[in-house]
Amino acid sequence: MNVVAILLAAGSATRFGSDKLLHSLPHQVPIAVQAARHLKAVFAQDVLVVIRPEAAALSALFRKEGCRVVVCDAAAQGMGASLACAVRAAGEAGGFVIALADMPFIRWSTIAAVRDALAAGASLAAPYFHARRGHPVGIGAKFRGELEALKGDEGARSIISANESSLRKIPVGDPGILRDIDTPGDLSRPLVV
Repeated sequence: MNVVAILLAAGSATRFGSDKLLHSLPHQVPIAVQAARHLKAVFAQDVLVVIRPEAAALSALFRKEGCRVVVCDAAAQGMGASLACAVRAAGEAGGFVIALADMPFIRWSTIAAVRDALAAGASLAAPYFHARRGHPVGIGAKFRGELEALKGDEGARSIISANESSLRKIPVGDPGILRDIDTPGDLSRPLVV
């Protein structure tokens, strides 16, 4: 089954104070590049990144990593619009693993587990750490129409909530599934939850 990875990198990052996705982690790799590299470790060819029209620097970094970059003209409308844009650009796919570019600490093994759950027939899949759902989420092709119809700032949460009984819960020992970077202080927070 052809499962496509989607990295959402079109947010405005207003709480960080600057472009957080370009901010370097301690090992001198930008936050967004680290998130993309973890996806590339699992999806060698099929990593699609959605960005805002004005994100030329991000676009160059993602292309250098071998990702397919999609510019979403409606990105300012919110995550739902960006995700819909990415799904339309993905073409035919058996499912989508949807990750966020401000979550650079997710282990590649977690990403692989979500992909494998979709490939094994799950229509929805998500990792859980200490009984808390995290990212990335896996969404099967049966929800493609609903993904393409998303608008505003809510991503796929409504699809998952409405179909909770179909969700394959994947227990992982990966606290990175819960750790996003919203403010500079989030970078110094310990990884253990």
